[in-house]
Amino acid sequence: MYVVGPDEAGARLDVVVARAAAAPRSAVAAAVHAGRVRRNGLPAKGSTPVEAGDTIVYEVALAAPLDAQPQDIPIDIVFEDDDLIVVNKPVGMVAHPAHGSRDGTLVNALLAHVGALPGDQLRAGLVHRLDRDTSGLLLVAKTEAALGALGKAMQRRFIEREYLGLVAGIPEHERGTVEGAIGRDPRNRLRFAVRADGKAAVTHYEIRERLRGACEVTFRLETGRTHQIRVHMSALGHPIVGDPLYGRHDSRVSLTGQALHAWRLGFRHPTTREDLSFEVPPPAEYQRTRDALRG
Repeated sequence: MYVVGPDEAGARLDVVVARAAAAPRSAVAAAVHAGRVRRNGLPAKGSTPVEAGDTIVYEVALAAPLDAQPQDIPIDIVFEDDDLIVVNKPVGMVAHPAHGSRDGTLVNALLAHVGALPGDQLRAGLVHRLDRDTSGLLLVAKTEAALGALGKAMQRRFIEREYLGLVAGIPEHERGTVEGAIGRDPRNRLRFAVRADGKAAVTHYEIRERLRGACEVTFRLETGRTHQIRVHMSALGHPIVGDPLYGRHDSRVSLTGQALHAWRLGFRHPTTREDLSFEVPPPAEYQRTRDALRG
């Protein structure tokens, strides 16, 4: 049982319960839906504002703690030495364990391949990330020293990342820059949006090929916000083709997710100081979609 304090008056019921139970909002929402949250003896909606002195009784099922264990999953290694690995991540693979994707991730596969990786257990070795349905090149550190050096290089924008994407429509300008701070969408917590109170984000783009009602675009990132390219292109009015969150349906194509691929990666090796550059073509599904849009 929990009694609402004066400082919590007016807050949403689900927010108060999540704080009291130290539980994610998704778990509280499931409990509310199942009728396991009662306010003053009566079932209540998660959006209900609470009042000081309200008595809340709840039963919230907490998920088991997240863990990252080695799993024998094939991975496409483009380059590897004693300090780092460059991986070509496939569409559909989550980068690291999270609620909803507890295993089968790239980190699980890397741990089986290497044995141990530096940094946070769940994001072990990852210098940066890609969305589940974005394919392409990912940089992984194998030592603490490499992770520190590459992390600093990423912060200072010394690591070059270039993406290929298919976008709906043809942007007005052949090339341009989208600058818009990105934060979580208050109407849908799965989405992000351009917001004044968000984190600074800069995306450079250039049309590579004009297609029928669409085009292929190259993107270069100055920052690495979650869903950055997808949010910026949607705000520009040209969402990524096949994007389930920010796009629109196109009957000409059938994709697992968005047509976005990290095809080029360049950086200075943290130990040898050699400048390295890698490039991988987009997966077959992307190429078939591009061909379909060529007509």
